[in-house]
Amino acid sequence: GIFVAHWIVKKDQLPISKDFLDNYIIWIEVGVILGARIGYILFYDPNTSYYLTHPWQIFNPFGENGEFVGIRGMSYHGAMLGFLIASTLFSYKYKINQWFMLDIAAIAIPAGYIFGRIGNFLNQELVGRETDVSWGIYVDNVLRHPSQLYEAILEGLVVFVLIYLYRKRKKFEGHLITLYLFLYALARFLAEFYRAPDVQIGYVCCGWMTKGQQFSLFMMLFSIVLYFILKNIPQKK
Repeated sequence: GIFVAHWIVKKDQLPISKDFLDNYIIWIEVGVILGARIGYILFYDPNTSYYLTHPWQIFNPFGENGEFVGIRGMSYHGAMLGFLIASTLFSYKYKINQWFMLDIAAIAIPAGYIFGRIGNFLNQELVGRETDVSWGIYVDNVLRHPSQLYEAILEGLVVFVLIYLYRKRKKFEGHLITLYLFLYALARFLAEFYRAPDVQIGYVCCGWMTKGQQFSLFMMLFSIVLYFILKNIPQKK
């Protein structure tokens, strides 16, 4: 994702320096990590009340017996919220149009997302639903959809290609980030039909809708509203 951000700035001759972009990336990486972890605690973790009363445990990588277990549980939608907040704060501090910066990110994020989902596949995380298709993979002796690869293709590769090809046609600053939010949410909603729901939550509505699909619907609605707001409000360059 970082490589693509630098590449697109150079390719399209955008008026920002390498150092400025690197500084922006540091800010949003912090926002993404904080948002992803806190989002998981608030939206997915069954022990939310414990973490709210023991906030120092949110980023504790050690288990009860002192063994290293890593930091488990990250939320994409929480990461996106943290990313948007960090980007807004950065743009305010450095007096730059945040929508201009977000449009760069809109091209870079799905490219990086591909490798994230491939990592999930290799680690057998966020597994797919049970299936009998010939291309299914065994996870703990259960044949499942390789849903992580479906997501890498739909939410990563397809979204990247569409936004990359559309980028020169954007009508206003912020156009690409609204397009990204909508396309990602749509792709995630579809891919979730092949991904096993979170075991601690299950289905949240109608006997088939997952928490990820629920958040994706909200994200699509938000992207549509944001599109019309940005389209009709004059922006400073």
